Amino acid sequence: MALSEEARARLAQQAAEIIGRYPRSRSALLPLLHLVQSEEGYVSADGIEFCAQQLGLTEADVTGVLSFYTMYKQKPVGEYHVGVCTNTLCAVMGGDVILADLREHLGVGVDEPTEDGKVSYEHVECNAACDYAPVVMVNWEFFDNMTPAKTRDLVDGLRTGMAKAPSRGAPRLCTWKQASQILAGFPDDQATGGHTAGEPTLAGLRIAKEQGWTPGSSE
Repeated sequence: MALSEEARARLAQQAAEIIGRYPRSRSALLPLLHLVQSEEGYVSADGIEFCAQQLGLTEADVTGVLSFYTMYKQKPVGEYHVGVCTNTLCAVMGGDVILADLREHLGVGVDEPTEDGKVSYEHVECNAACDYAPVVMVNWEFFDNMTPAKTRDLVDGLRTGMAKAPSRGAPRLCTWKQASQILAGFPDDQATGGHTAGEPTLAGLRIAKEQGWTPGSSE
């Protein structure tokens, strides 16, 4: 995919704002990769060249970083990218079964969008949400305590325009490109609109309050 002159001019303005946040321009590479991904849906050869040009790096420098992180894609993925956690606890609780069932249900491989371009999937490592295992993410938003059936219902809803709200975090889902724009450093209005912690996460705090425990107490 080639970046148009209009897109390059617009992205250059945003890139300048991002670069200005860092004492060394090279430190802006990660958000710049998110920026071009928000435009294209993935990071193309044009996107690599754009990042290199903005930061005074070689394209090999940019490609080395791009290929290291799985959150950047080098080919188009779905409008809603589904990540199934397969790390230890989620796997034990059913994550591997969810991933296998989702692969069969969608009929595509890892990072391959469905024919309608709506959904793609991958397995992801721990998202620090083990108290809600098994966890599925859509564009980095949490869906907790999932099962194969619930995951099928989730992706079917994404494909028909009936997207469910995340279990925690943002009150509504954004698209893959919109999520990349947020990760580039241009947030939407949802940061304070949802519930970031559920009962399992807050259980310890609740018990401490009930028992009258305070920091530094010997009890």
